[in-house]
Amino acid sequence: MTHTRLAYMPLVTYPDTVEDGAIKSAISYAASIGCGLHVTTFAVDLPRVSSGLGDYLINLPGIVQAAEQRSRAECVRLQGLVHEASAPQLEATFTTKKVLFGEVSDVAASEARYCDLTLLPWSAETGAVPDLAQAIVFGSGRPAIMVPPATRPAALDRIAIAWDGSRVAARALGDALPLLGVGGHICVLTIEDEKPLGGTNLANALTSWLERRGYNATPVKVGLGDRSVADALQEGALSTESRLLAMGGFGHSRLRDFVLGGATKGVLERLRLPVLLSH
Repeated sequence: MTHTRLAYMPLVTYPDTVEDGAIKSAISYAASIGCGLHVTTFAVDLPRVSSGLGDYLINLPGIVQAAEQRSRAECVRLQGLVHEASAPQLEATFTTKKVLFGEVSDVAASEARYCDLTLLPWSAETGAVPDLAQAIVFGSGRPAIMVPPATRPAALDRIAIAWDGSRVAARALGDALPLLGVGGHICVLTIEDEKPLGGTNLANALTSWLERRGYNATPVKVGLGDRSVADALQEGALSTESRLLAMGGFGHSRLRDFVLGGATKGVLERLRLPVLLSH
């Protein structure tokens, strides 16, 4: 029996949604890495509130109802957009879920566990998207790939791994390797002047182990200079013509929120190429 790699794409519709161009880029990216696609559009369910006497001045129930109707209509429109953009390059399936406002991220993280990875059309300007990414990376147990709008479809023949010898970096490497095309190349990125690493020559060590496993790999040392870690890693990946940067997602639990590590937060704020995050 042939196994199909399946990507999950959650699309929010309230209070706004990611731009159509980003969605189309993510769909093309799914096709380029040989994935099937399942898309869930989320229709918002807003709480009914009353402002008492204020209801005579402001029709809050009517405003809520209109917002829910727009959300449902956007679900229908997005499904049409995905269907048109995906055919005939890949097979896409759809579901729509009506979810209480504020619970979309948790529901999406749970649903993502049933797929191989999550693809997120990216827009830092759409407030719900970074929150959704954070929930999926830290809550689904599966990798997530953020795809910026400018991404062009291409075979995944070259990937970069941000390597510091940590558990989350190893997890990111393991999640990225199955996506690499046959005969592809791995660039092992290390930043030596940012923090003490858990050993010496970590890039060379990983390169050696990858070569023993039959992969083509090259160590690449990246100087930090006056750049942020996020910028240095992304620029290092771009300089090697990598099609994907894989890195561990750093964060720690604080009640139901997460405080992101600097590199993770910086990448989410300034995404320049497709980035796979694992935790």
